[in-house]
Amino acid sequence: MAKVKGRVSFQEERCKGCELCTIFCPTKIIIIDKNRINAKGYHPATVKEMDKCIGCANCAMICPDIVITVEREMGK
Repeated sequence: MAKVKGRVSFQEERCKGCELCTIFCPTKIIIIDKNRINAKGYHPATVKEMDKCIGCANCAMICPDIVITVEREMGK
């Protein structure tokens, strides 16, 4: 059975750092990047371990500002 892998991307300049994506990620790979600030003055969300993404898209569904895109691919 092939394993589903995911790839998460953010429109970081629109992210307000609400942390909902970090809470709803079952693999806990999304974090708020405290080392960066976007144009709106917020710390944006980012992925710390992309290879652990399962492509569930919980983060994209819960994001109130629609800044997250999840792509799915079949792994081996």
